[in-house]
Amino acid sequence: MSIPKLIAACAASIAMAQAALAQPYPSRPIRIIVPYQAGQGTDVATRHLADYLTKAMGQSFVVENRPGAGGNIGAAEVARAAPDGYTLVMGTNGTHVLNQYMYASMPFDPEKDFEPVMLVSSFPMVVLASPSSPYNSLSDLQDAAKAKPDELNVGLPSTTARLVFELLKQRGVNSIRAIPYKGSGTSMTDLIGGQVSLAIDTVSASRSFIASGKLKALGVTSLKPTALLAGVKPVSAQGVDGFQVIAWNGLYAPRGTPGAVVQKLNAELAKVLARPEVKQRLLDLGHEPAGGSPAELAEFARSERQKWAPLIAKAGLKAE
Repeated sequence: MSIPKLIAACAASIAMAQAALAQPYPSRPIRIIVPYQAGQGTDVATRHLADYLTKAMGQSFVVENRPGAGGNIGAAEVARAAPDGYTLVMGTNGTHVLNQYMYASMPFDPEKDFEPVMLVSSFPMVVLASPSSPYNSLSDLQDAAKAKPDELNVGLPSTTARLVFELLKQRGVNSIRAIPYKGSGTSMTDLIGGQVSLAIDTVSASRSFIASGKLKALGVTSLKPTALLAGVKPVSAQGVDGFQVIAWNGLYAPRGTPGAVVQKLNAELAKVLARPEVKQRLLDLGHEPAGGSPAELAEFARSERQKWAPLIAKAGLKAE
């Protein structure tokens, strides 16, 4: 970009920020982009929070799904949006940590192109099978994979699911083929219908299917048992010592969004998350409510990058 064009772009950005501050925020509907399919865990929780934010802030919070490329398509749309607080993204550990190390190229910089608002929730992943499946534990999968290499396949609807899959392979649960999906909805449908043998997904996306008996959980990826899925053993207690992968959701705005707007969103979201009925509903959906300041989300995501970057590089993990 030439210097005159760069100056013009900066001036335009400043003008937009000043315009945003010139009138009370919000003065029109706000979009929250969910970069995954409708019905996925992040989507359901975001819609629940959006209803409360609409009531609290007097403007509609409209959730829009933009799935694809492990969440990169939706996140990129927000990275390019006007920095005025009217387009947000419910980011995840996939979009804002893992993808940059697994995709050959990225349409945005997860650290430089966004303003963090708040860490919203966290949740473990779960290894799933159909009720009619002969597999009831991780050891069952290991035995089956050894007996019939590459006959078992597993649906992977997210970058985090892919990470769990690859780490399990490293730790001995191998000879299982990965089947990538754009989202939980199609992955769950195919698992229930018998098109795939297994799936790895969030507790939030799979909990209702488990409760209704349509799926069974073989193990969760939290280090210890979780109340979000009582009675299900952690992978770490099934012969894969120390295994832990925790997914999370965080609200982000485009880089350059005025600080006053970010702080208002943070304050209102904190009030919503403090409501007992909101906390309980999130727990029912399989989310552990979080919270904190924008700076705390920035630092948390930074620590996650430091944790996962070397492990992904060592394993040579690449998105398909």
